[in-house]
Amino acid sequence: MKQKKEPFVNCRMKSVELVTVDTIRVLLENTYNISKNGWKMINSKGEFPLTVIRVQNREIELRLMHPFIFGEDSYVMYEEMTCSITITEVVRTKEFDQLFYYNGNDLGARYQREQTSLALWAPTATRVNLILYKHWSEEEGESYPCDRGEKGVWRINLQGDFENIYYHFEVYVNHTWRKVVDPYARFLSVNGEKAMIGDNKKTEPKEWPTLKQRSSVNDCIVYELHIRDFTIDHTNGIVEKGKYKALTEQNTKDLNQFKTGVDYLQQLGITHVEILPVQDFGSIDESDRKKNYNWGYDTTHFFVPEGSYALDPYDPYSRNRELKQAIASLHEKQLRVIMDVVFNHVYIWEESSLDLIVPGYFFRYTEENEISDGTGVGNDFASERKMARKIILDAICYWLDEYQVDGFRFDLMGILDLETMKQIEEMVRKRKQDIMLFGEGWDLPTAYNSEKRAIMKQAKSLKKIGFFQDRFRDALKGSTFEVKQPGYISGNDAYLSEVVNGIKGSQDLFRKPLQAINYIEAHDNHTLWDKLKVIHPIERSSLLQKRHQLGTAIVLLSQGIPFIHAGQEFFRTKHGVENSYNSPDWINVFDWKQRAYFNDSVQYIQTLIQLRRQHFAFRMNSYPLINSHFQLLKAESHCIAYHLKDLDAIDDWKDIVVIHNAGQEKQVVPLPKSKEFQVVIDDQVASLIPLDKIGGDCAHVSPFSTFVCVRT
Repeated sequence: MKQKKEPFVNCRMKSVELVTVDTIRVLLENTYNISKNGWKMINSKGEFPLTVIRVQNREIELRLMHPFIFGEDSYVMYEEMTCSITITEVVRTKEFDQLFYYNGNDLGARYQREQTSLALWAPTATRVNLILYKHWSEEEGESYPCDRGEKGVWRINLQGDFENIYYHFEVYVNHTWRKVVDPYARFLSVNGEKAMIGDNKKTEPKEWPTLKQRSSVNDCIVYELHIRDFTIDHTNGIVEKGKYKALTEQNTKDLNQFKTGVDYLQQLGITHVEILPVQDFGSIDESDRKKNYNWGYDTTHFFVPEGSYALDPYDPYSRNRELKQAIASLHEKQLRVIMDVVFNHVYIWEESSLDLIVPGYFFRYTEENEISDGTGVGNDFASERKMARKIILDAICYWLDEYQVDGFRFDLMGILDLETMKQIEEMVRKRKQDIMLFGEGWDLPTAYNSEKRAIMKQAKSLKKIGFFQDRFRDALKGSTFEVKQPGYISGNDAYLSEVVNGIKGSQDLFRKPLQAINYIEAHDNHTLWDKLKVIHPIERSSLLQKRHQLGTAIVLLSQGIPFIHAGQEFFRTKHGVENSYNSPDWINVFDWKQRAYFNDSVQYIQTLIQLRRQHFAFRMNSYPLINSHFQLLKAESHCIAYHLKDLDAIDDWKDIVVIHNAGQEKQVVPLPKSKEFQVVIDDQVASLIPLDKIGGDCAHVSPFSTFVCVRT
């Protein structure tokens, strides 16, 4: 008997989604025996037939006979059923990128006294309004419709002077109104709740000091600090503690009359100051900024400085102007500035303007259409998509051009794709040849092929971008994650070859020494002092200090780029807290009293820095050059000795012997024959002028120390 077709009784479409540029997926609630005829799409342009290409249970796939019309509210109809089309997975297709990639440079607000133009990329929106407010606290504003143009860019021109006017965009996406902050905003209200139309010219410092040209691409010495940590201590003589303005104060001193602030940085001798994130971030309430602490790795806006460091977070000009003044102040001291930038994720992706404007586009999804979370903080930015890549490139250009920064440190760079990093490198070199680029090349489980990401294994394809050398770090101090595991400076011989590899610039990993970012401590994980305390809980402080200085000395004398964490020069502690990203000031503070107490250590590190800067032999710029001058010397266990030989053509010193002794016994190391050496570094002192002549043919190296002798 022929089965009778059931009528559509209480049958409804549960959802209708555009999944590719020509495919619609329909999910029905409770029906079967669907006919393949009679399906159509309707919008203001007319009716368009749809072809059924697959029916599986309650799921139906339909093929469009004509290209989908973006910018129109569209619906699917079948007999008595009608449902609006939601634009979903299609935004993550290559075809969508090809249709809507926009290469213009006018996104955001462009202010002139006579008129202001605003542009927003919102290809899936069907209506967009601009909402203007006279004051940041107003809840209701005046609405102005925007016009849709090519590539899904919506525009409006405002005639007259609109400076200091606040605004939102209001977008109608997937049949829902959403009020959003301009992702290209250059000025923000307190806590980034509204964007403001402003004049960048009014944020310029009195002058931008001229930086002297660097003598070598490898002469960088990076010093990482957090604005609040570095300036908050009550003994440092700084007035505007915890603010951008603190980095403009000069002639500040502590209770012992030692220099503090920018004068201390200049005196220390480093070349680059890397500042932890100053892009606007979401974890601090700018209206009550003393309440909480955070490093700032939770970006909310890519183009605007964080307001909690401003003198007045309610004044959108304050943060922009004062950050520029801080950078200019550092430039005046011939200190270059590296921004620690966060493009791998945003604070809360569900609340991000980017996702509200173009849902599903700017963040990575797994094959199961779940949000990817390789970063471990809830979302991964989809840098491989063209407009996601564009906002990164545009932001980098903006910071470089508008704020005159000298480099970028990319947080979780291994999340970002190779092509984005290549384009960044190519773009910035056109603006500033000596720009410094480096980042964390960790291979994290994000939903994008590791072969296409900027991870350590791909470093040789990014030959002018540096990578944190974590193998060298762990070989020196022990595993970062197995906290009780000792490294070379704690007497673990298992890492000798890895330490030597790091000293030579990690040639197995990189194409050039400048790619090797050598470090033993950073803001992440335990400080070196706290790590040593875990490994040697009952060891005398004097011995811990020697191990600590040994580790820092190895980093500073190795080929590549040395990286120092603020306070490392005086045994900085965070009192055992491993991850202090939101710990109070007493945990994170740069303790100027401790700096004074360990002044001898500070001077030792300062001299090592000067020695490195004055002698090219410690910062050779190619591996062939290193290999032609580097020779390992015979030494006992726990000891690494090498000879930098035949240096006449590249250095004032003809020969240099460096010996690192991580053992508990004095070591006797034979020196190259027929050479008369003079000591410049021993277990007590580091000096630019030779301290003493070596009478014999051997060097006597004290336990837990670095020894350097030279032939002039």
